[in-house]
Amino acid sequence: MITNASVRRKRAAAYGSALLVLAAAFATPTAITIATDDGSLVLTPPEPTGPYTVGRTELHLVDPDRGHPWVPRANERDVMVSVWYPAEEEGDGTDSQEDRDDTGDTGGAGVGEPAPYVTPSLADTLKSELEQAGLHRDTVDFGASFSNALQDADVADGGPFPVVLFSPGFGVSRFLNTSNVEELASHGYVVAAMDHPYETPAVDLPDGRVLRTNAPAHGTEMYQKAIATRIADTRLVLDGLTELAEGGSPDASGQEQPEELGAALDMESVGMFGQSAGGFTAAEVMLVDERIDAGMDLDGSIGYHVGDEVWGDATLRGADRPFAFLGAGLSGSDQEPHTSEHSADLRMFVEASSHPVLELYMADGEHMSYVDHQWILPAVEEFHQPDSRAWDDLVTESIGTVDPEESIRAQRAHVTAFFDAHLRGEETPLLDGPSPDLPAMEFVDHG
Repeated sequence: MITNASVRRKRAAAYGSALLVLAAAFATPTAITIATDDGSLVLTPPEPTGPYTVGRTELHLVDPDRGHPWVPRANERDVMVSVWYPAEEEGDGTDSQEDRDDTGDTGGAGVGEPAPYVTPSLADTLKSELEQAGLHRDTVDFGASFSNALQDADVADGGPFPVVLFSPGFGVSRFLNTSNVEELASHGYVVAAMDHPYETPAVDLPDGRVLRTNAPAHGTEMYQKAIATRIADTRLVLDGLTELAEGGSPDASGQEQPEELGAALDMESVGMFGQSAGGFTAAEVMLVDERIDAGMDLDGSIGYHVGDEVWGDATLRGADRPFAFLGAGLSGSDQEPHTSEHSADLRMFVEASSHPVLELYMADGEHMSYVDHQWILPAVEEFHQPDSRAWDDLVTESIGTVDPEESIRAQRAHVTAFFDAHLRGEETPLLDGPSPDLPAMEFVDHG
C-alpha cells in the first residue's frame, strides 16, 4: 500500500520530454567525471556490477516494405540498434584495431576501445538541450564521454545468453538508458537497444546520414501511429537478431559484428523492457509476438490518452506472460501516485492480465528517474553548481527527490532480478517483497 507520506512531488508536465535534467547528488556506483582544459565535463556512466566485461556493437536494419512515418518520400524503414553483450576482458582475447576492420561509425572508437557514450549528432542535440536548461552548451563534452563498454570486443565464453530488447521513451535516444543496459549485459545478457527514427532527436546511420526528429505536435493520433511504428520496429529487430543467431548477416550497411555474437544469442529466451512509451510498446508487442517471454514497463502509461480514455489493446487485454511495471512519482491532473491504485490504465491492465503483474513504485522518484538523467546531473551539479530556482524546479519535476544512489541500485537490482526469474528460471527472493537494502522501491499489493 502506498501511504500519503510517500507522495511529495509533482510529475513533469512534459511526460515524454528528453530534456537533459539530472539529480542533485552522486549516484553509486559513481559516474566517473573529469574536466577538459576548457572546463567541460566528461562523463562515464556508473560502472556495472556484474562479473562480465561489457562489449557493444552497432546493427543497421532496414525494412524494405515500409517507409518512415512523417516522411512521405521514404520507401524503406531504417532502424539502428546498439547491442550490448558479455565480452572478453580487455587484453584477454580482444582483437586489436589491426586484427579486424572497423567498418562502422562508432564516433572514433577502435575495436576493443571504450565505446562512445553517444553518437556525434546526438551529442549536438544534447548540447542544445543543456542550453534550454539554462546552461552553456559546452557544460558537458559529450563527444569526449565514453561508456563502460568496449567497442566490438570479442564475445565472452559461457553463452548462449538470454536476449533482452530495449525501447526508449518518446523522443529519447537508445543511449540514454546505458546505466541499466550495461548492468544487464554485465550479468550475462545480450541487450539490443533500438532507436525509432524521426521520433528520436537524431539517429546517425553508418553511411553518414542523420535522421532527425520529424514527428508532428503531440496528439492521440500521432501517438497511435508512433506506437504502431514501434511495434513493427521491434519485430524487425527480433527478425534481425534471429537471422544473426542462425549465422546470417542482417546488417544492411555491411558492418561486421563480433564473430561469435550470433552464437551467443539465445533466441528461445527473450525479454523486453522500455521506459515511458517504450514500456507501453513492450506490452503491445507481447500481444502480437510470442517470441517475447517477459516484459517490463518503466513508468509508461498503458494507453494512448488516459484522460480521454483512449486505451491500447494491452490496456484491455493485459498480459498472459510475466510482466512488471515500475512506477515513480505522481501523474494525472489530480497528481496522484503513478500506480494501479490511482491510474485507470494500469488498473485495467493488471485486472485484464491472466498472469500476475509485478508492480513496484519509487515514491521519491519521477518519470525520468528511469533513464540516465538520474546519474548525469549529479556530476553537472557537483562540478558546475548551477544555482537558480528554475533549475531546481526542473530537476525535481524530472527525477524527484530520490537519493540517486538508492534509485540506481534499486532499479538495476529489480530489473536484473525480474529477467533472471523469467528468462533464466532462477530463484529471486528480491521479487518476493520489500528489501531493507533497497528502500527506494516499494511493492504494490494487488490483493
